[in-house]
Order: sequence, then C-alpha cells, then structure tokens
Amino acid sequence: MTTGSAGALSVTLCRDPRQFAALEEPWNRLVRGCPTATPFQSHAWLHSWWLSYGRDGRLRILLVRRGEELVGAAALMLVHRPLPRLVPIGGPITDYFDVLVAAGHADQVVPALARGLHRAARSALVDLREVRPGAAAEALFEAWPGVRTKLADSTCMELPTLPFDELVKRMPGSGAQRVRAKLRKNDAAGIEEREATEQEVPRAVRTLLRLHEQQWRGRGVTPEHLRPRFAEHLTRATRRMVRAGEARLTEFLLDGKVVAANVTLLSAALSGGYLYGAHPDLRNRKVDVATLLLRHEAGKALAEHRPVVSFLRGDEPYKNHWRPETVVNQRFLLATSALAPLLRLHESQVTGRERAVDALRERLPAARDWRARLNELRVR
Repeated sequence: MTTGSAGALSVTLCRDPRQFAALEEPWNRLVRGCPTATPFQSHAWLHSWWLSYGRDGRLRILLVRRGEELVGAAALMLVHRPLPRLVPIGGPITDYFDVLVAAGHADQVVPALARGLHRAARSALVDLREVRPGAAAEALFEAWPGVRTKLADSTCMELPTLPFDELVKRMPGSGAQRVRAKLRKNDAAGIEEREATEQEVPRAVRTLLRLHEQQWRGRGVTPEHLRPRFAEHLTRATRRMVRAGEARLTEFLLDGKVVAANVTLLSAALSGGYLYGAHPDLRNRKVDVATLLLRHEAGKALAEHRPVVSFLRGDEPYKNHWRPETVVNQRFLLATSALAPLLRLHESQVTGRERAVDALRERLPAARDWRARLNELRVR
C-alpha cells in the first residue's frame, strides 16, 4: 500500500486483497453515507466478485481517509488488454459503477480522489464504464487534472416507485387492459411468494440458476450465467447482502414447488431486479412472469421507501410496455496529459466497436438473443 496526502486527508492505494477483505465495516459505513451509491458498490458485491474473478497483482483500490475514517473510495483493477487500463471491479456482470464519497465531504474528497487516481494512472488509461447519471463519479470526471472524454454506455430502464395500479395507469388503455387480464390469470393460478433467508440463499440460488437455464434454453442464454464462478459469486454476494438488507431473493411457489425466483439488489436510491428464472411451464398456465415480478417488486419498493424500481441494463421490448424512463449510463475515459494519444486511440477503438454493435443489432431485429450476442462484442 502506498501513501500520499491531500490537505487533512490521506490517500492510499490498496493492492492487497487481504486488506480489501478487512475493509468491510468501514466500507459499508461509507456506502451508507454516500447518497449516490448503488448496490453494486457494496463491499459484499465487490469483494465477492474479486474472489471469483480477480487476478493476482491487479487490485488497485483508492482509499481516502480523514484520520481513521474512510470518506472516499474507488474500487479499480489493472488490465493489460487491449491497452493498459484501470477499470472498475465488477466487470460486465455489474450494472453500475460509482466512486464512494461521504456526504458532506465532497469538496475535499473528490479532488483527493482525482489526484490519487492521476498518480495511479501514470502508465495506464482510466476507463470507467456504466456510470449512472447523477453518480459521484461525474464530479471526479470534472475534477480530473489530465485529458478526458465522455461516451454513452448501456441503456437502463427505470420506473418511479408508485402503487402498482398507478404504474398500470401510465400505460396506454389497451396495454393497461391486457395487464389487468394478466393479473387476474396470475392470481387465479394461486402462486405464493416467500423470501429466502440468509441460510437458504445457497439452495435458492441453485434453484434460480436452474430455472434461468431452463427459461432461456435454446434462446441465447448469457453464457456467463451458466459458469461455476458466476454461481459462486452470486451465492456468496447474495448471502452477505441479504444479511445486510442489501438484497432479497424471492421465490414463487405453485403447488409447493418453486416455479420462479428473483434476486433484487437494494440501496437507498433504488431497487434493481438483477436476475430471475422461471419454469417454461408457466407460459402454458398463462402466467405472465414479468407482471408477476414487477408487481411484487413495486410493492416492496413502495413499502421500503425506495424512490426507483430499476430494470437495470437493457432495453428489451417487454420493459417498454411500462413506459419507463430511459437512463443512459456513461463511460468516462481519463488519462494523464502524457498519455493523451493513447486515450484518443482507445476512444476510436471503442466507438468503432460500438458502431459494429449497432449495425449487428439492426440486422437482428427479430432475434430474441441479440443482447447476449452484443454483450460478447462489447469492450468490457
């Protein structure tokens, strides 16, 4: 760990995974004190991801302290391809990135983070993907002392937290009628809901992933969702997050059997449906799974006073039925002045690949698995 200073603050760079593990309590206090933090900035999510996906010698976590208090952090790692870059921990299975800045300390913490990151990036670009609009990382971008550029990243869909009847009323008349008919069929099926306890999470995640595979079989399932490392990460992170009130795993039962399951990640700012699985037989029973899940999540978010119900990344057609707000994540490319040519090269490579992605999407308007195919092409 190397140390610098910024006024009354100390700025350190953590490279040791054991030290990262030991940061759980102060890290979570910082998350609770950072109003822009999403569930993907929790220590449980990030540390679990590192255990499953991290590589020796690559950890680069900037920490800002005032005395012993952690008041700022940026969870990054070093990659070497296609160019040396500092990128967020969490990779492509993480929907939002942000730096952590304690409320009330932004005027000092953001410049300290910017200076510390500038020192850490002497031989690498900084490539911050999936920055949600309004994130603390926007202030870091503005404070950056070198060269910088901003690009669009993934599209997300969000709904305001309202009683479900009010969400239905936002739809066109014919769409609202169809949803009400689906609700009646769902209710007639007699599906019951229950939340998995912390101890039940390992079993419940196995069930969810099995249902997810069955649901998408032959229709382009995201390959990563079927890999053991993903199952290990999702189990470990969800268990810790359920314990901390940062996630819930809901199971939906029919005749005593689990026929659908959903992992929802939680922060003060939002409730985000991360991954679900549903048995294909539900279609034969005329059960609309999307409506089933959304009614449940909207009710929970309302009761918990979370302002936003997020569909997270992706603009699949079924989401648009609900007239959500479209929110486009941002991608920040940062570099020291000496590395400006490298940044411009990387920017041109990124935009070229994005144009190829858009062209492929236009050629596959009817392909239900286009998102999985595009994700394989996107630069992560």
